[in-house]
Amino acid sequence: MKREYTLFLVLVIAAIAASATWFFFPEPVTYHLFLSVLAVTVIYTIFSLILDTVFRKKITDTRTRYTATKVISVLEILLMAIIVARIWIEDFSTLVVFFGIIGAGLAIALQDVVKNFAGSITIILAGTYTVGDRIEIDGRYGDVMDIGIMNTTMMELRSWVDGDQATGRLTIVPNGKVITTPVSNYTKDHSFIWDEIQVPVTYRSDWRRAVEIIISIAQHETAEINRLAEKEIGEIGEKYYLPKRDIEPAVYIRITDNWIMLSVRYVTKARERRIMHARLSRLILEAIEKEKGIEVSSSTMEVSIIQKKAE
Repeated sequence: MKREYTLFLVLVIAAIAASATWFFFPEPVTYHLFLSVLAVTVIYTIFSLILDTVFRKKITDTRTRYTATKVISVLEILLMAIIVARIWIEDFSTLVVFFGIIGAGLAIALQDVVKNFAGSITIILAGTYTVGDRIEIDGRYGDVMDIGIMNTTMMELRSWVDGDQATGRLTIVPNGKVITTPVSNYTKDHSFIWDEIQVPVTYRSDWRRAVEIIISIAQHETAEINRLAEKEIGEIGEKYYLPKRDIEPAVYIRITDNWIMLSVRYVTKARERRIMHARLSRLILEAIEKEKGIEVSSSTMEVSIIQKKAE
């Protein structure tokens, strides 16, 4: 809040200076200047100091508090622009024409800026994503850290790091991308995703026993997230058309030229996909190692050397 109070002090000093200028030089220009500075100071006091402080004290959820602060700041800027324009342009019809000309000029000269601003409005109104969501947009993955008027800031995921883990880089994406590019949201309305682990076993192996081991491990390790996923699917069904989904772990068998592919499908928390994938993989490998009748297959080649006898 130190920065806010410093800016408030600067505005008060500017208002006093504008008032003194109007007092010593009573002209329409100095009068309008004084009213403009005074209006900006009053609006800033109401929105940035009073309303923002009240919301911060009453809202405990971090994400909701952040959204409320952003909405207040946007309304504050719009109100300042309208009132200052009204002070300098007294005729309402002229004001409408003024905003029309300015808007048309900005739309042509600053197409990307207007597009990004429209994108930010779309993000807020449509709820495309919010702060804290894990998204993929324009081929970039990340956790949303900030939604500005023009850009969205994300903590980058993947890139040179395997799995859904952070690289440490901040990715800045123009908000206009949401208008022209599909957005994948991993955490909107629910917290889980489906994942798969493929286990190839040789044809000599007891694949039936392998299926039993894999399904038993998957059921035990995902029991908690299965209950949560079932509850969330019920809630999503009230908002979207969502056919019944089987969330219980399942093993699918596929015959290949080299091995029998066992693919286990299971649900996991979106932010813990790599952790769960690694845990299940380790438990499956440890369990298979204890079974003498099961052998994990690999892409190997057997070379046979045939020697011809000399005639």
